Amino acid sequence: MNNLNKQIRDFVKERDWKQFHSPKNLAMALSVESAEIVEIFQWLTQEQSYNLDKDKKSHLEQEIGDVMIYLTNLADTFDIDPIKAAKKKIALNAKKYPIDKSKGLAKKYTEL
Repeated sequence: MNNLNKQIRDFVKERDWKQFHSPKNLAMALSVESAEIVEIFQWLTQEQSYNLDKDKKSHLEQEIGDVMIYLTNLADTFDIDPIKAAKKKIALNAKKYPIDKSKGLAKKYTEL
């Protein structure tokens, strides 16, 4: 994660893009890139979504890269370690969604 952070910081610095990377702009860019992932799967059946052809899988890889870059950049802006944040969120979700109440269900924790 530290290597990726440094590589992104260096890339941005070399291009003088920090001026454009406010938290608001990074969050908006992250949203746009996430929507581009959704677009890849739009109109596919469940089965088709598991079996992307080579070109679509390559496109998905690029969009996941974009999401990761913007997410990493946003997290770095606030000195948040995204790996630690994800682990904290998994622990929180484990409490909100206990196995005995949520296994096999697609309900929100407030409905369990």
